[in-house]
Amino acid sequence: MRKHKKPVVLENVLVENYAAEGKSLARVDGKVIFIEGTVPGDIVDIQLTKNKKDWAEAYPLAFKKYAENRVTPFCKHFGVCGGCQWQMLPYDKQLIYKQQQVTDNLGRIGKVEMPPILPIIGADGTVGYRNKLEYTYATRRFIPKEEFQQLRADDKLTEEIEGTIGAAGFHAKGQFDKVVEIDVCHLQEEPTNLIRKAIVAFAKENKHTFYDIRNHEGWLRNVMVRIATTGEIMVNIVLGIEDKKAQKSLIDFLLQQFPAITTLLVTINRKFNDSIYDLTPVAQFGNGYIIEKLEDFQFKISPKSFFQTNTRQAEKLYQITREFAELNGTQTLYDLYCGTGSIGIFCSKDAKKIVGVELIEDAIKDAEENAALNNIKHSFFTAGDVITICNDDFFATHGKPDVVITDPPRAGMHEKLVKKLLEIAAPLIVYVSCNPATQARDLALLDEKYVITKIQPVDMFPHTHHIENVVQLKLRESGTL
Repeated sequence: MRKHKKPVVLENVLVENYAAEGKSLARVDGKVIFIEGTVPGDIVDIQLTKNKKDWAEAYPLAFKKYAENRVTPFCKHFGVCGGCQWQMLPYDKQLIYKQQQVTDNLGRIGKVEMPPILPIIGADGTVGYRNKLEYTYATRRFIPKEEFQQLRADDKLTEEIEGTIGAAGFHAKGQFDKVVEIDVCHLQEEPTNLIRKAIVAFAKENKHTFYDIRNHEGWLRNVMVRIATTGEIMVNIVLGIEDKKAQKSLIDFLLQQFPAITTLLVTINRKFNDSIYDLTPVAQFGNGYIIEKLEDFQFKISPKSFFQTNTRQAEKLYQITREFAELNGTQTLYDLYCGTGSIGIFCSKDAKKIVGVELIEDAIKDAEENAALNNIKHSFFTAGDVITICNDDFFATHGKPDVVITDPPRAGMHEKLVKKLLEIAAPLIVYVSCNPATQARDLALLDEKYVITKIQPVDMFPHTHHIENVVQLKLRESGTL
């Protein structure tokens, strides 16, 4: 019979510093331990989840002493929901650790020469900043540990589980089939919570089923709420079953309860996963999209459009990107991973020509519509892979880039794209990243021909460990800048 190793528990461990990805760091007998759910200054008892020769991972069992700079989380779901992991840190401390994250990643992974990193640009508003939220409806509610123990003590556990006919909120961490029931989420302004709760009330009143992801059955599945700074509101209801009568009743109910909704859509999802990229949302009210604004630029956002989820900080991010691009009206600007064209369009007034490249065809259609919406006639958007598109014929038609803006996903740029950029050798590159670790890896490869000239971190997501970073690179001349 296989013996299970006894869990390793360490007591009175002082958390010394921030590490990365929301974890903090302690040292015990020379071993580095990465601990979730703690902040520097905490003294905790911990249990190891991974135990290697030189490092380990752990979670806190008990807090013996809290760090002096801790604050009381403003959300009652903190620690259960899994989001907003840093609510217990004052916002100024969050910014310090995010700045440190950029410094550590670029120095430790990139290992390239770089200028001093500019002070991080924080958010003016730290709650209600998201323009998009997606909620999940499920048959199974996640029961937090303390509540679970109380229900068991009161002999009500079975009654609670069997009595739950539906829950609405966010997927519980590590629980694909359970949802954390949310009362108030502070990430998006109202009427987001009111809409979510109204749909729950309607479903329960009319005895409609909530989606059971284990058995892949049920009616009410997800809802996405987008709220633009223009005041326009989009609601996309995702249903697991097409029931026209029930669907119409829900739509009429929502429009009566929330006259501020400007467009309402329904998406039927019979798949085993929640993604809707390959599905067709159908407008039931309004034109099927909303208009968002950045400075004087307008952007049409449909249910499947990618758009920066913090509009006010996106404006700051794009202003920095435009500043780093050093456009003067004579340059051809290539916008790689252009999505719906937002960065290129934002920089368009100062560019001779905008060329946007993106793999997703639907995004390119949005980019073309956004260019037309803003009366931009000196742009060209195309769907495809930069590695194959950017050849001599393409350059002969559209011109070689004087400036390249690249804004890849968290995985960073493909190594072949980095090699392509080295081959193209544009005089200036602006690299916008949502993951300084993969950005640092790419910068090390670009170091062959480029030198880093400016670095600017921007906080897009207060109370989380995520950070955006903008880097300006200039082509070396004869080995030096």
